[in-house]
Amino acid sequence: MELFSLAFVIFVVLALAAYYAVGAMLGRGQWIVLLVASLAFYCIAGGVQALCFVLFSSLVTWAAARYLGSCDVRCKAERKAWTDRAEKKLVKARFLRRKRVALVAALVLCLLVLGYVKYWNVILFNFGFAQSPRSLGILLPLGISFFTFQSLGYLIDAYNGRFSPQENFAKYLLFVSWFPQLIQGPINKYEQTGEELVRSRRIQDVDCRRAALRLGYGIFKKVAIANLLFPTYDSIFSGVNVHTPGNVIVLGIVVYSVYMYADFSGGIDIVEGVSELFGIQMAQNFRQPYFSVSLSDFWRRWHMSLGAWMRDYLFYPFALLAPLQRFGKWATKHLGRHAGRTLPACIANIVVFLCVGLWHGAEWHYVLWGLYNGVIVALADLLAPAFSWCADRLHVDRGSRGFHVFAVVRTFLVVQVGRYFDCITNVTALGICLHNTLFSFNSTPLSTALVARGIQRVSTLGFPKLTILACVLVFVVSLRYEMGHDVRDDLLAARLPLRLLVYGVCLAIVTLAFPMTVTNGGGFLYANF
Repeated sequence: MELFSLAFVIFVVLALAAYYAVGAMLGRGQWIVLLVASLAFYCIAGGVQALCFVLFSSLVTWAAARYLGSCDVRCKAERKAWTDRAEKKLVKARFLRRKRVALVAALVLCLLVLGYVKYWNVILFNFGFAQSPRSLGILLPLGISFFTFQSLGYLIDAYNGRFSPQENFAKYLLFVSWFPQLIQGPINKYEQTGEELVRSRRIQDVDCRRAALRLGYGIFKKVAIANLLFPTYDSIFSGVNVHTPGNVIVLGIVVYSVYMYADFSGGIDIVEGVSELFGIQMAQNFRQPYFSVSLSDFWRRWHMSLGAWMRDYLFYPFALLAPLQRFGKWATKHLGRHAGRTLPACIANIVVFLCVGLWHGAEWHYVLWGLYNGVIVALADLLAPAFSWCADRLHVDRGSRGFHVFAVVRTFLVVQVGRYFDCITNVTALGICLHNTLFSFNSTPLSTALVARGIQRVSTLGFPKLTILACVLVFVVSLRYEMGHDVRDDLLAARLPLRLLVYGVCLAIVTLAFPMTVTNGGGFLYANF
């Protein structure tokens, strides 16, 4: 069942009707409706095999978290029985060892299952032992990465004592299987949504208008931008060769970048809008990433829940390892305070981005993508004093509007270079594209080159002018958000004629675009991860 399908619409309508009907009649137990709907959705979308995976992984992490919580309780009780400080330390150390063993065992088990279903076929295919990445018949459960990361985050937070582990397995199962988040995130924390999911609410308590606007905005981006851009991006990169000119490649990179944003953020808007219809707020996943002033700022705005997960559960633990801390002290002594403070973080950033690259897939271009982003972020931090020195010597006003615009444009270009490693899956083709971009940019007129690749509507760069209009509207909305305005509140507070005009224009664009997108792209890109 795709997010973008009539079946999904019917499923959501039925779930909403049952949810609020149970609330009106019983006043409690609504979370059971959400649990049944989530398990039914996952079974329909992924099959019984996927449902079994969810149940098994959920049981492992729930039981491990319960054990961690019981260790904390027993440790506190035993320490209270002792007055000697040394004995108290021994008791704490004993239970800490037990907790670490349980945590590592659960983490390893879940990661092994994730690695097997997500990477095993790919590895065998790359070594020539399988005809295709899916030839062995192993089904990749829908949204397995998002589910696994959310489960592991819950387990690690329970280990650190951030909350008391959920005693009811069914309520925990709802937290990790909440159906809007399963397909492509966001990755929610238990403190944010755990209790929200089981709280009873009436339809009067929910701002359905704001939820509908969020949902409609996601549909607008998916239909009018992502699906219309997909054929152009696919045509450009489907058969790259040494004769593909650099101007066509650059156009393809920019088209892919816009397509990816509209597809992913549009999908997130849809799932968050659906969740808001039930009165449940999920973690924010996008914050105008193309207004970023640096690459690190970009990754704080793009797929924010994954970035926060990697920061909390990978970057900080890795950066605080004893070997890195010793290296930092050595660097401080021999290279200066800035190097000592920055170099361990630089190494941690490179490791984190490599892991994010491998999370996308066990392929060389993802490894290169991770290295590119990690190295750029690391160099930016390491060379920050040098950049500041140059700016001071050149009398650059880094607080001016002009410099801010320059930083945004610079970051956009840096991100586009990274897109080469993202969307061009073949390493040989990647090398050709980079070479032709630098040394054969305008060897063929753009219109001629596009026609040669099967893109006939050269006057509109291969996609309707409708998409350009849609992109302008999304840019205006994003700019308003970047300036601190809540566009949904602004729109709902506007006069009725203005609201009707905006709704009418957006509906007209979607209506005109939809027939052109029936066979374009299909589902959402990040549902594959």
